[in-house]
Parts: sequence; C-alpha cells; structure tokens
Amino acid sequence: MTGRATVAVSLFAVAMLVTVAIGVLSSRGRTRSMSEWSISERGLGTLFVLVLMAGESYTSFSFLGAAGWSYRYGIPIFYLIAYLSTGLVVAYFVAPLLWSYCARHHLVSIADIAEHRFRSRPLGIAAALLCTIFLVPYIQLQIQGMGLVVNAMSYGAINLKTAAIISFVVAEAFILTSGLRGSAWVSVLKDSLAVLSIAILAAYIPWHYFSGPAELLNRLVTEKPHWLTFPGAGGGTFGASWFVSTILLNALTICVFPTTVAGYLSARTPNALRRNSMLLPWYQLLLLVPILIGAAALFAAPTLKNPDLALFTLVTDSLPSPVVALIGIAGALSAIVPMSVFLVAIGTLWGRTILGGGLHGKVSSDTRQRRSAQLIGLTVGAIALAGALIYPKVLVNLSVLSYEGIAQLVPAVLLGLYWRRLTALGVGLGLITGSAVVLLLHATGHDPLFGLNGGLYALTANLIVAATVSWTVNSKTEPSAPTPEPATPQQHPA
Repeated sequence: MTGRATVAVSLFAVAMLVTVAIGVLSSRGRTRSMSEWSISERGLGTLFVLVLMAGESYTSFSFLGAAGWSYRYGIPIFYLIAYLSTGLVVAYFVAPLLWSYCARHHLVSIADIAEHRFRSRPLGIAAALLCTIFLVPYIQLQIQGMGLVVNAMSYGAINLKTAAIISFVVAEAFILTSGLRGSAWVSVLKDSLAVLSIAILAAYIPWHYFSGPAELLNRLVTEKPHWLTFPGAGGGTFGASWFVSTILLNALTICVFPTTVAGYLSARTPNALRRNSMLLPWYQLLLLVPILIGAAALFAAPTLKNPDLALFTLVTDSLPSPVVALIGIAGALSAIVPMSVFLVAIGTLWGRTILGGGLHGKVSSDTRQRRSAQLIGLTVGAIALAGALIYPKVLVNLSVLSYEGIAQLVPAVLLGLYWRRLTALGVGLGLITGSAVVLLLHATGHDPLFGLNGGLYALTANLIVAATVSWTVNSKTEPSAPTPEPATPQQHPA
C-alpha cells in the first residue's frame, strides 16, 4: 500500500467508525416502537427533514452517474436537476396532504395509505410487494456505487467487494438500532462533507486543467457541440421529448416514492415539509458541479473505459490524498444514507403490512412488527449485497424500471385522497395494467416509445383503467369503501 493509499484508507476507516457511532447514538432515550423505527415518531424538525431528504436525492449517483452521464451523453443529464426541482414544487402541495392523512389515521407507509383509504389489505400488500421489487435494485446500485467510490478513493487498495461489504455492515449497524432517525443523523455528516467536497471541486478542477470554467465551456462549444444539444452524444434515445416526459413522470413519482413518503411522515409538522420544498431546490444546484467535472474529463481524460469514474479519475489525478479521502468519504456516505433509508422503508412495508397483519394487527404486535421489520431490513440488505458480489449486472438492469414501476402507485397513494369515488377494484386493475405496460415496453425494447418515456404511457393506461372501472362500479352501486373526511378550512383536503 502506497503512502497516499495509507492516508486515504486511514481517514476512511475513522469516518466509518464515526458514522456508526452517530447512527447508533441517535436512538438513545427513544422508544422502541414501530413508529419510532420507521418514521421517528413524526418528530423530526425542518433541519433533519431537509438533510434526510437531501440525502435521498444526493446519492452515489451524484458523484458517479451525474459526471458519467455528462461525460458520455452531455445535455440529457440535466433531467436530474430538472425533475428533482420540479418534484419539490409538486411536493409543496402533496407532502402536507399525505402527512395530515397519515397523522390522523396513524399510518407509517404508502402501503398503509393504500390499505386504509380503500379498506383493502390485498391492495396494501400489492403496494408493498411492488415497492420491494423496484427498491432492491436501488440498494444494490448504492452498494456497487460505494464500491467504485472507495476503490478509487483508496487508489485501488480497497477492492470493490470489500467496499461493498463495508457499506452493508455500516448501514445495517445503525439502522437495526436507530431506524430512520439514525439515517437522519448520519445525513448531517454526509451533507456537510458533500457540500465541502463540491465547493473544493468547483474551485479547483476547472482551474487545474483549464484557465477556469470559461475556457472549459468555450472548448465544449467549439470542440464538443453535440454534448450541448439534444439528443446529446449518445444517439437519438435521450431527445427533447424523452427529457420533458421523464421530468413529468419523475416529478410526480418522487412524491410517492416509498422513501420520500417516509421522509414526509417523519416531519414534526406539515410546515416543515413546506419549508423543505422551498429550500431543497437550491440544494439541487450543487449537482451542476459533478456535471461540469464530467465535461472537464472529456478533455482531461478522453479515453476512459468507465464513464462513471470521470469525476474520481480527475480527483485522484490532481488532488492530495487527504482531500481525495474527504471527497471519497462524502461519496461513500452518499451511498450509505440512501441505502439505509431504502432498507428501513422495505422493512416497514414487510414488518407492518405483509408480516405484521397490516392495520388490523393487534396493538400488542407492535414489538413484533418492529422486529420483523429489522429482520427484513437485514435480509434484503444481504440479498442486495449478494447481488453486488455475485451478479453485479443482473439485478441492476432492473433499476431502469424503478421509477416507471413505482409511478403506477400514484392512483393508490395519491389520487385516491383527492377523488372520493375511486374504488379498490379500479385501483387494483389499473395497477396491474400499468405494471404490465411497463414490463412489456421494456421487454420489447420500446422504451422510449415515439421519443416519450414508456412510464408515461403505462401511467396513462393505469389511470384510464382505474377511472373507467371506478365509474362503472359507482354507476351500479354506492362504493362500500369509506373515503377521507371532508376538509374544513383549517384542515388539509385529505
């Protein structure tokens, strides 16, 4: 191990120990209830909600994929900033609605919302299963992303498999004890390091390889113009129609993403969520820096075999080992935090809805629900780790389906709170239809279809079926499922 690698590995080891300590200590003095483990007893203030939800949007993809897409495709990567920011506009209205409805009825997940709104445990179970299928690839992606980050940060001293195991051990160490609260506390450390790392990169890289950002942008315009216009440098797949349709779909989907909803429900008041929606768009601007570094790598490292290493190739080439370690630690925590939130979300869905009897489980089963959730979190983490170690490409191929698949839950989780006459049968058949369209388009290689994101077609089909069936049922008989209470001027319309 070289001197540079020794410094980087030593600092990384200390950071991982500090991470575990912060996560574990966050649970001191807290109750051991299912609600505490899954949503922190709805007790997080604006700051913790902000860093927790920022941690979900700023993942290892921000260090790897954002720079990698910029290096490989160019302008299409701006969909990332666009949908995250647009989604927060939607969340300003949606998040308080979901918080109020769930607080009133003591719900802790999107499966709870579907089950309670339509008085249908099968629908709740279907929502939980669908979320699990589409979240597991994200967990594996974070494990593999951390592997790439740590391997690059340590100058190859820590191999990909060792880094993957470390990410699993660190995340499980604090979520088994602290649940979502541990993720929120670790997010404070992660976001502090991420902002510092981005500031260093923005101030140093353009001046080290060029005479500043102006020269870099000028060279892009004159030497790489295809990177700056749609569909970018990757051919016709990511054109303007795909860009707009993906923003529309993802901006709506992110508001019902299981981990996003968990963040909403952890807030102390709806006002914390409104403030969060106003502040977080500014945080998304930090993503401009990795995108800029990816563009810089086009000239500084034009023969990269793996575009995802664009940022860390320049980092390890130009910066001293302590700074490389700092950026590497920020990247590693950007994998660990969202991974931990995903595991808590899946654990909650199974421990509460599938194994715990759902909303009609006995009060005395709360402890069993939490233990089941912790066990599921451990099991799913182990499955994702095994996938990363043994079949690194098989499960990850499903990740492209994740947003499109979870988008099919919009009627069950969100539309039902606005439209009182929506029925469980309509939602269930719509969910099946939308999911089938997603899988069919991907299986036949027709996503995008006519330039549009395939998930938009699937959601449209889902809504048509749900609306048609619900209208038909309601025209014959009054719906048997109770609907949300009428809103008063002081209440949200849930």
